[in-house]
Amino acid sequence: MAQFSHLHVHTQYSLLDGAAPIDELYKKAAANHMPALAITDHGNMFGAFDFVSQAWKNTKVVGKDANGKDILEPVVKPIVGCEFYVVKDRHIKTFTKESKDNRYHQVLLAKNAIGYQNLVKLTSLGYIEGMYSKYPRIDKELIEQYHEGLIATTCCIGAYVPQTILHQSEEKAEQEFKWWLDLFGDDYYIEIQRHDIKEQEVINNTLLKFSKKYNVPVIATNDSHYVDQDDANAHDILLCINTGEKQSTPGFDDFVNDEVQIKNRRFKFPNDQFYFKTPDEMAKLFHDIPESLDNTNRIVDKVEVLNLKKDILLPAFPIPKEFQIHADANLNQWELLKHLTYEGAKQRYNEITPEIQERIDFELFTIKTMGFAGYFLIVSDFIKAGRDMGVFIGPGRGSAAGSVVAFCIGITNIDPIKYNLLFERFLNPDRKSMPDIDTDFDDEGRQKVIDYVVQKYGKSQVAQIVTYGTMAAKMSIKDVARVLDLPLAESNMLAKLVPDKPGTELGRVLKAPLTIKEGPKSLEEKEGYQQEDIDNVKKLREIYKGTDIRAQVLREAERLEGSVRNTGIHAAGIIIAPRDLTDLIPVATAKDSDLWVTQIEGSIIEDAGVIKMDFLGLKTLSILKTALELIKLNHGVTIDLDTIPLDDEKTFQLYQSGQTNGTFQFESVGMQKYLRELKPDHFNDLIAMNALYRPGPIAYIPNFIARKHGREAISYDIEETKEYLSDTYGITVYQEQVMLLSQSLAGFSKGDADVLRKAMGKKQKSVLDKMKAQFIEGATAKGHPADKLEKIWTDWEAFAQYAFNKSHSTCYAFVAYQTAYLKAHYPGEYMSAVLNHQGNIEKITFFMEECKRMGINVLGPDINESLKGFAVNSKGEIRFGLGGLKGVGEMAIESIISERQKNGPYVDIFDFVQRVLQKSVNKKSLESLVYSGAFDCFPALHRAQYFNTVDGERVNGLEKIVNYGQVQQSLSSGTTNTLFGDLPGAMHVPKPKIAPCEPWTLTELLNYEKEVTGMFMSGHPLDHFRFELKHYEITNIADFNEVRDALVEGSSLGKMYRVAGLVTDVQHRMTKTGKNFGSFVIEDYSGKTEYMLWSEDYIKYKDYLEKGQNILLNGYFRNRYNQPNLFEFKISSMSLLETVKQQLTRSVEINMHPSAVTPAMVGFIEKNLKTYPGKSTLRINIMEPKENLKISMYTIERGFQMNEEMADYLMNNLDVEVKVGLVS
Repeated sequence: MAQFSHLHVHTQYSLLDGAAPIDELYKKAAANHMPALAITDHGNMFGAFDFVSQAWKNTKVVGKDANGKDILEPVVKPIVGCEFYVVKDRHIKTFTKESKDNRYHQVLLAKNAIGYQNLVKLTSLGYIEGMYSKYPRIDKELIEQYHEGLIATTCCIGAYVPQTILHQSEEKAEQEFKWWLDLFGDDYYIEIQRHDIKEQEVINNTLLKFSKKYNVPVIATNDSHYVDQDDANAHDILLCINTGEKQSTPGFDDFVNDEVQIKNRRFKFPNDQFYFKTPDEMAKLFHDIPESLDNTNRIVDKVEVLNLKKDILLPAFPIPKEFQIHADANLNQWELLKHLTYEGAKQRYNEITPEIQERIDFELFTIKTMGFAGYFLIVSDFIKAGRDMGVFIGPGRGSAAGSVVAFCIGITNIDPIKYNLLFERFLNPDRKSMPDIDTDFDDEGRQKVIDYVVQKYGKSQVAQIVTYGTMAAKMSIKDVARVLDLPLAESNMLAKLVPDKPGTELGRVLKAPLTIKEGPKSLEEKEGYQQEDIDNVKKLREIYKGTDIRAQVLREAERLEGSVRNTGIHAAGIIIAPRDLTDLIPVATAKDSDLWVTQIEGSIIEDAGVIKMDFLGLKTLSILKTALELIKLNHGVTIDLDTIPLDDEKTFQLYQSGQTNGTFQFESVGMQKYLRELKPDHFNDLIAMNALYRPGPIAYIPNFIARKHGREAISYDIEETKEYLSDTYGITVYQEQVMLLSQSLAGFSKGDADVLRKAMGKKQKSVLDKMKAQFIEGATAKGHPADKLEKIWTDWEAFAQYAFNKSHSTCYAFVAYQTAYLKAHYPGEYMSAVLNHQGNIEKITFFMEECKRMGINVLGPDINESLKGFAVNSKGEIRFGLGGLKGVGEMAIESIISERQKNGPYVDIFDFVQRVLQKSVNKKSLESLVYSGAFDCFPALHRAQYFNTVDGERVNGLEKIVNYGQVQQSLSSGTTNTLFGDLPGAMHVPKPKIAPCEPWTLTELLNYEKEVTGMFMSGHPLDHFRFELKHYEITNIADFNEVRDALVEGSSLGKMYRVAGLVTDVQHRMTKTGKNFGSFVIEDYSGKTEYMLWSEDYIKYKDYLEKGQNILLNGYFRNRYNQPNLFEFKISSMSLLETVKQQLTRSVEINMHPSAVTPAMVGFIEKNLKTYPGKSTLRINIMEPKENLKISMYTIERGFQMNEEMADYLMNNLDVEVKVGLVS
């Protein structure tokens, strides 16, 4: 039987239309001995690079070169193609019902490198010039321009010739056919497909006639969209996800056009035959035209093997004339770099010592031999431009901070010699890969720098990088459930059973061994799942084994997991090319970017020959920038953060007390605990903690602390190691330490030391075994004892995989120190800046709490004090910004603030409406300002009066005030003409009288505040009960609502829930039969929920139902009587929240480290127990984790009563862990 290759194949990069992973296509092609495989995705080449790379993973020897080396080629030849959307005119973007966007499909395959280049041009121009709706479109004009090196076919049912056969005439179709034949000649083929569609037979019969008449070879294809026949259902579900339809909706006949909208019909493939068929299956299907299979070999033989990997091409950096002294541009760039480095070194160092000179020369030599000078110049240039524009730029990140050259030319702001940072960690002379210099910018400034780069190199040479959003485990379940019409509650329940760990794979969750006992690579071992996760997985597997719709959802979700769902844009990556990008790689466009977007993703983009740079937006830099602006505004001080003292006592006090909330890198609860124990007093301590606080090395922190405080001896296996380990008390913390020690102990070269670092980090056993011998041999030759060397090596192997990059740790410890310095010295301004840069209410609330803890009041908005964002007033208090109010527009805020700055504070509300332009501050803005409390500084009126309408009047207080303002403004601008001429200028308009009324209740006041500010600015009644809400097993209302909404038949009912909140609404009602019942709403910080009370329950609890009351209720979900699918919450007890501490506290257990025991603490507890005697027990556990020691003390004869003072003390003492035992 003749060999056959598939030449019309869609992968999963035909987004939500193809369901075939590239690796599975290759496996099936190789298993069936197909000589080649083509990729022809719709309109794009997203998968092309990966497709060719994968082909080269499985190679065969096809001969020898002139030097006798094997010549390799892929076992399955990759053929890069694309199925384009072709239209009459790609530039037309407006259509009507009569004149539609008629798109025709067209397969084009790259015959050689020129063809590939032209494919790249066509797909790129489809996006750049032809994009309409979701379709990148080209036209015949472009095909004529870029057809060289391409092979064309008559394509599928949706192409020009087939559509003309179906909808016009054979004669017209023949004219169309001749156009393509004339253009492509011997590279034009007739393509026939058989999917049991009657229109195809009509098309095929005509095409076979054309084949005979014009002697054009026929090839058979299958328009493959998925790998195996039994993937058809998963593929159909994918189409439904794409179109937002349910699978139960019947399909329409026109499967060519996925955009057609017919009521109660959906886009659907006609059958399950669009899969990657075997040669045998194709031979049976085309038994009457056997040459159609053999002819695929004609195309395969014509196609040259592509290898798309290229060396990186750097953009040409403009060089001044005096440095253009070599014929080689790289060397000229190096001359400029050398000049800039030495100029910078004079600024950075008072004196260039021999050590500095040697280091600079070594780095410059390495950069020269590797040809990377241009890279340094490009980065240095845009960083300098950014700084000149006032952009806040980080001191460096990653291993680039190990370069003195980078430090001298301003790329980084950390002296690598001072901190023992290594250049070879960044640029190893033995490693020929491009280094990464990633840069942090403040969020707003990042875009300014990108704009500069675009302006300098040209829009056609700069692009962002595509990302592919794949269907992860939970998303896959939810998408499939929606298509199969599984109720939302059940869909959420299934998704919730999948563990939350990032990287969770549904295939493993459903199939892998659960525990270590069950087999290797278990979920317990590899994913680190806890018992709760394992229990959930067991439930999921039980469902998976079933036959119901939930089982079907899981099975199809498992198949579709990992499918490419959509494209996005890489958050940081930017490509800068040496010439027009469309000459190098395929590009696309995106709705949310003005720049082009590469069609190749970031992880492999550099293999395609273009350089990637990460321009990262770092929120901390925005916070620092805002803080410095506020400090200058309030204190007239300009602070240069790069020159602040690194031994500042106030800053270290802040670290030693663990009060790091709102600072960078050191704000987690665990880190704060360790800081309080470590009591850092050197910058080096911060660098080390930044490196140690991560999974793995965190285990060494107790030793690090004990050694710093002399509780554990600092020992060195070999005295020579002290030079590099003394900063970290004899513990190997950084990769750089391993590198330096391998050089000093065993004479490793700089390159070898970096290879060792990499091998240890990646656990490359074969490399390590070789290097161990080299290490022992080299070090014994220097006279070091072999047994000590064995121990050092063993310690390294155990720890080096965790060792951290000191360059990165130093940079980020420096940024962290800057934040802590400002928090310590300018707390109000710094915390205002922190609050201004939080994206959600929860974070703002958290940091407002931190301000309270620091003794800084955070006040609501004030018309005379608030700026646009949070800012500090003259008393050092923080004011909520006007920009945070819903309903107050930008223009209103600007005019309120600028008028106040120009002409002084507003005297009262009447003065305010007179002075502020009515156009920009409308009634809606004024209402929001009242609701927020911004006018509370005018005590003559309270908030309710603005909205009160007196009986018999038609306007409320605020409307009267607005009318008064309008009249005053028109008087002062002289626009009040009357029948009797102008009104006299001195005419007096009396201020309206605003009638008194009852003030709003606290609940009303708070609700309005929350509506416009998103939070309870005047404090929440539940603020007094934070201890109870945290420690008394109370479910917050948002979680309670989620449980209620997820209830389905068969859910575990009967579980007790404890809920607490403020009563905000109460309804007392009566049934038709005269029985009393009631409903009430309670609300906490997270949300609100409603409960019903019937008959006896109503009588029992009605006294608690009072607005403004804080209550605690216990209860459980149960089925409603005679209604199996409906549920209700049965309340079993209710009490006032005030009584909870006294009534529910059985015991209080306090866990602490010995260092937390202080005389003040002992005194407080002793006094509190005497003052509040009672029946609750108190237990104190003092635990020392390193030695695993524990001492417990508890009350025996006399207990105590839990009280407010104890609750406050425990809530505010960060050194203790509290566990409350409850009365059952």
